[in-house]
Amino acid sequence: MVKLMTDALEAPQEYKFSKHEFTDINAKEKGGHAFTLQMFNRKAANNIKTSIVAQDLLVLLQSSNKASELTTHATFEFAMDKQSVLRVTSIKNEEEEETEEGETSEEESSEKETTDQ
Repeated sequence: MVKLMTDALEAPQEYKFSKHEFTDINAKEKGGHAFTLQMFNRKAANNIKTSIVAQDLLVLLQSSNKASELTTHATFEFAMDKQSVLRVTSIKNEEEEETEEGETSEEESSEKETTDQ
């Protein structure tokens, strides 16, 4: 999961689970195990009360130091569809985007000053 998160910083990632991995959890579940979990700063940023799988995933990720560290810098979205495909996406936070834009402007200013001299 941590590898998917790390790779998601560059591009969205997917992982296809086998059907038996979820029928073993709850064989009576007919609607599939579709859910969306948005995680930021070690916490769910959306309501996951209706999905036991999402709650379990959150606990798992909270137990990982690396996953916790990654969620302090970006919001991660974990979306499972009815075909058991998990998509992991990194969503940049507004503060981080503003900081990056500011850094770009400063770098461009420094380059321009060097060129002008």
